[in-house]
Amino acid sequence: MATNPAAGAPLERPGFGDELEALRARLDAAKTYLRLPDLVQRLGELERIVAEPDLWSDPDNARKTTTAYGRTKDDIDLLEGLERQLVDAEELLAIGLGEGEAGLAEVTPDVEEAIASLRSSLEDVELRSLFSGEYDEGDAIAEIHAGAGGTDAQDWAEMMLRMYQRWAERRGFELELEEASAGGEAGILSATFIVRGRHAYGLLAAERGVHRLVRMSPFDSQRRRQTSFASLDVTPFVEDAFDEVAIDDKDLRIDTYRSSGAGGQHVNKTDSAVRLTHLPTGVVVAVQNERSQHQNKAKAMQILAAKLAERQREAHQEEMAAVTGPESDVAWGSQIRSYVLAPYQLVKDLRSGYETGNVDAVLDGDLDELMIAYLRWRREKQGS
Repeated sequence: MATNPAAGAPLERPGFGDELEALRARLDAAKTYLRLPDLVQRLGELERIVAEPDLWSDPDNARKTTTAYGRTKDDIDLLEGLERQLVDAEELLAIGLGEGEAGLAEVTPDVEEAIASLRSSLEDVELRSLFSGEYDEGDAIAEIHAGAGGTDAQDWAEMMLRMYQRWAERRGFELELEEASAGGEAGILSATFIVRGRHAYGLLAAERGVHRLVRMSPFDSQRRRQTSFASLDVTPFVEDAFDEVAIDDKDLRIDTYRSSGAGGQHVNKTDSAVRLTHLPTGVVVAVQNERSQHQNKAKAMQILAAKLAERQREAHQEEMAAVTGPESDVAWGSQIRSYVLAPYQLVKDLRSGYETGNVDAVLDGDLDELMIAYLRWRREKQGS
């Protein structure tokens, strides 16, 4: 063991070499599963397209192209930035070792800081390996429905809506609330919203299922403990779903009504809200958040097309069954997660086993760890 001449105390030589070697292996693995050479080739192709003078003659295609360009460049910049960080840390350690114990002591804080930063960044990169589905990178349509539990369940459904709104804010995602149906005494019966952001669908797919809340009911005069249920359904929001399905007007029942409850910009003023029922399948879509009946119908048609396209993919591809997941009753025995507020505080995912006692943070949108734990559990299960 060496000693620090200045302090006269033993100087433990940190195992930086092994740690940097492990980080190098993780970074090399990330370059492989993110297919860095393919990304570089793709970026070159997109750069040529973006530079074309008539790019914006087709605005929809231009937006898709520029989005793809931005995301591809971000991935390359991230990997190349990590490579530079790692090389800098390796060189710094080599300089310190070359100057003996005093040199090593001098560079130790900077090497430790670099290693901590690399670990954190690599965890974010490795998260991307959990997104293997065709639509995981895209936007999502989500629907919340109150289940068993009466008024408490309707209040719980509204709490869930706020939870996902806060989660979207935390991640910098855009959330568009398209429709919300008010409950009888409190809360909501249902809500439909679109979340836009990279991996919005891949993350929200981890939340699909029945969520159970246990608490002292604020709607019970005797303040008894109440168990209530609400569900979340998630569908990939495919902008060009009309390319996959044809919707015949004769197959639609169109109802208009006055907007009510959360989400309506013109609450109780005009019959601008639109509900579409696709008669052959029974799929129902309601939208009330746009400024006019025409705009509400257009958005409802877009959501309906995405839902029907998903059904069509499932019918022809068995592997797409995971997109929707099994249907179940929104009640006992079917929940994916429990939120207990009384007699103790605990949120537990019943699939991955991940749990936390910080219920308030979860209800305020701190959902990433629960989502990631599920995605890792799913990958392990699929690999077994």
